[in-house]
Amino acid sequence: MQNTTQIRTANTPADTTTLDQRREFDRSRPLERDESRFLISSDKVEGTEVFSTDGEKIGQIEHLMIGKRSGRVEYAVMGFGGFLGIGESYNPLPWEALDYDTDKGGYVVNIDKDRLKDAPRFEKNSEPAWTRDFGQEVYAYYGVMY
Repeated sequence: MQNTTQIRTANTPADTTTLDQRREFDRSRPLERDESRFLISSDKVEGTEVFSTDGEKIGQIEHLMIGKRSGRVEYAVMGFGGFLGIGESYNPLPWEALDYDTDKGGYVVNIDKDRLKDAPRFEKNSEPAWTRDFGQEVYAYYGVMY
C-alpha cells in the first residue's frame, strides 16, 4: 500500500497562496472593526499615560509582556522617572492592576508615587528574569493574585 500523504513545506505554492490570501484579508479589515469597547490594539497601549489614584501622572506604558503559551497580557511595563530617557526605570505592572479611565485617556493603578519608588523595577538594559518567583513578587506588591 502506497502512502499518498503529502508533506507541505513553507515553500510550496499552496502555503504561499494561503499566506498571501491571509495577508490580503488582514489588510482589507479596517482597524475600527477589530477594536471595540472591549478590545484595543497593542500599538495604542504603548505610550499611554499611567496615573495614580490621586490623578497624578506617574509614567507611560512602554511595552507589554505577553505569555507565549497563554496569550494573556501578563504585564504592562511602565517607564518611570528620568528625563529624555536618561535615568528612566521600568516598573512591570500586572495587567489586572490597571483600569482604563476614559476621562483621563489613560490607565489608573492603585498606587501613589511614593509607594511606586519601592515597587519592583528594573533599569534599561537590565531586564529581570521573568520567572514565576518574580511574577509572584510583582503581583503581590500590587495586591493581585498571580
